[in-house]
This record gives sequence, structure tokens and C-alpha cells, in this order.
Amino acid sequence: MASTVDTPAGRRLQHVKHIIIVCSGKGGVGKSSVSTQLAISLRNSSPTARVGILDVDLTGPSIPRMLQLDGHPVHQSSDGWVPVYADGSEARLACMSVGFLLKKKEDSVVWRGPKKNAMIRQFLSDVRWGELDYLVIDTPPGTSDEHLSLIEHMAPVAGRLSAVIVTTPQAVALLDAMKCLSFTRAVSLPVLGLIENMSGYVCPCCGEISNVFSTGGGQEMARREGLQFLGSLPVDTDLVTLLDAADSGAADSSGANSGSETFDLLRRYQRTSTAPLFAKIVEEIVRTLDQKSSPA
Repeated sequence: MASTVDTPAGRRLQHVKHIIIVCSGKGGVGKSSVSTQLAISLRNSSPTARVGILDVDLTGPSIPRMLQLDGHPVHQSSDGWVPVYADGSEARLACMSVGFLLKKKEDSVVWRGPKKNAMIRQFLSDVRWGELDYLVIDTPPGTSDEHLSLIEHMAPVAGRLSAVIVTTPQAVALLDAMKCLSFTRAVSLPVLGLIENMSGYVCPCCGEISNVFSTGGGQEMARREGLQFLGSLPVDTDLVTLLDAADSGAADSSGANSGSETFDLLRRYQRTSTAPLFAKIVEEIVRTLDQKSSPA
């Protein structure tokens, strides 16, 4: 059996307990918002939980904006790149994205496969992640270069890998989610479960959830394929407004949020209608991971 420290990525990730790859197979299903909520909620699941979030959607990096970290610099230390901390000096939610490396946030990333592979390898092997309870990885749509690169470079820590599949209830999204599930089976990547996103609509006035569009497709897919159904998340205008408010989290010269001792994004997130729903999803994920890591 391969050692967990026989590659640069393996050595860097040897102190990461659980690695969760968030995938969808289709764009536009809210996968990045799910990844962001997952990272925030995992951090909030324990007073000591340390979480990292890695954005490998190289051509459409949106995690910095959703964590209100646009414009933050990435610093180089003698031990590698220092991630940007969404919670300032508390340093319990680390983030890395190609979005931090662009001169202007509207710049396009026009890279072929080898350049993407090299960037992902650098994120995994050169970033000073340190000791983490969870590393959440936001992936691009599809099952292509980025996904294969992740699986290849993280082979030494394969026993800590798992996936969460995100879909919307519509038939087209479910078909692509099935392709994503097929990919996880082809590469022997365990699936923690499936999340049905954009299932219903939260009224911004009364908070009532209405099924404006179809609903239940993700739950039916999970039942049919023997997956754990983690839950449904409605379209929540308060959440959309929060995650799109890139300029409200001002940066200081050290790359940390101002108000470093208070994770303001978490406080505001907890006031959304989606937060308690996602807390239940995270409870189930943590329970499954604890069972997975417990000795038989």
C-alpha cells in the first residue's frame, strides 16, 4: 500500500483528516454555493473544527467572491503559499483559488489540460494547509481534466476522499448528475450523498417554501441508485444576496477580513432560511465521516 507521504501532495495533505470533493456533472446547479455553505457549516460544526476550501474551477473561480475575499493577496512563505483565511485571525477557514492569482477578477483563464493539471498539483502540494479536519474541493462542471488530476494527485490519501453530488430536480440536471455518479464509481470514489439544490423557493416576505419548479427528482435518483439523500435546498434570495455581496468583506493589508475575531459572514449566513437546513445536511455528513474513520 502506498505511503501517505510518498508524493509532494501526499506530504502536504498528510494532516488533513477528510477531503470532500463537491461535483455536479452540470453547470448552473449551485455547486459553488453548496461548497461555500459546506465549508462554513463544517467550520461551525465544532468549536475547534479547522476547514479548508480549494477552488479548482479554474476557468470560473467564484469561491473568493462568495466568501467575500475578492482582492485578497496570496503570500509566499518559506513553507509554501499561505491560504487566505475567511475568518481572519481565527484561521479556521482557509481558502485557495486561482481567483486570488488573477491581476483583475474579470481576466479569463485560457489554459489547456497540462497547465490545469500543473495548477492543481501546485494547489495540493505547495499550499500550506496545515492540520485540517476537512478540506472541501469545489470542482468545475463535468468529469474531465480537473477531476482526473485531483484523483491522480491525491492517490496517496485516497482513503480520506469522498464526494458529494449536487443536482437540481430537473431531468437534464439529473442526467448529468448520473454521469457524475458514473465517474465516482469508475474511479472508486465513495459518495457521501446527494443534495437537491434549488428545490422550491423561499418567499422573502414570509419565509414559506413554494414548489415553483419541479422538486423531488434528486431524492428519487438517490433512492434508485442506493445513495444517501442528504436533503433539499430551496432558492433563498437572502442567501443569494449574501454570497453575491463581494465588496462587503473588506480586506486589510494582511489578507484577512477586517473584524478578525468575528466571522461576520457566518453570523449573517446563520440568519438565512437555508442555514438550518444545511446544518442538518452537515450533521449527516459528519456522522457518516465519523463512522467511516472509526475502527471496525
